[in-house]
Amino acid sequence: MTGAFRIGPLVFPSELLVLIAAGVVGLIAARLLGRQEGDAARLGTVLWRALIIGLVAARLSFVWRYRDSYLPDPIKILDLRDGGWNGLFGLAAVWLYAMVALLRRHAPRAALLGALLLASATWLGFGRWVTPSERPVPELASLSVHDMNGAATQLSDFRGKPVVINLWASWCPPCRREMPAFAGAQAANPDIHFVFLNQGEAKATVSQFLKEHAPDLHNVLIDPASEASRQFSNRGLPATLFLDAEGRLIDLRVGELSSATLEQRLEAIRSPSAAEGKAAHGAE
Repeated sequence: MTGAFRIGPLVFPSELLVLIAAGVVGLIAARLLGRQEGDAARLGTVLWRALIIGLVAARLSFVWRYRDSYLPDPIKILDLRDGGWNGLFGLAAVWLYAMVALLRRHAPRAALLGALLLASATWLGFGRWVTPSERPVPELASLSVHDMNGAATQLSDFRGKPVVINLWASWCPPCRREMPAFAGAQAANPDIHFVFLNQGEAKATVSQFLKEHAPDLHNVLIDPASEASRQFSNRGLPATLFLDAEGRLIDLRVGELSSATLEQRLEAIRSPSAAEGKAAHGAE
């Protein structure tokens, strides 16, 4: 399942559209159920407040979990483009606020519970539907790519460790913004292969960009036909594929990643033994 949806020239991360869909379902249900009980205005107010509380709680929970990534530059907490939130914590906050509202009789009970149940079911159901399953990605082996010396290279050569494949281009502003996070992660995680697969640019352009902005990157490859972008990200850049050591696709992120959201995904693909070793090393 794709990690994004393309609507005309715009590419939207799937998790954002799922959240929007859940909110729309909840608000429509509130309007319909509220009319039956004659209190649609109060019900709508409670649901809007619940949505805001849930979003704030989900974001703050994520920030706290990866606080070491945000402490050097706290203003990044406000940059929601990285997509970092704890959805289940936010959902719990929504239901907690709803229970308080019911106890204080701020909204009709049946209508509020019905709207929240429908919104929660939408979020959970569609969230599972758009999440990439752990499946092989045989298409990667057929891509025609080459390294910076012009030699033909196979992405299958990086099997044996978890693999992160970043699709990028030098003209793409979010690609440039996230590159320092990837450079730091590559240096800090030798147990993971990082592959930077440039989309459709000439070797000279890529070389100049690396020289000026990312001289320490390893495993930079060129996909001259942008085939990977067409196959995996609906031509949206940046896009990042996260594969475990067996080559199964664990996650696909279309859009900018921060240090925190990148670390979250590295935890998901790292083997348990490697994760324990890294944690022990960090504790020394």
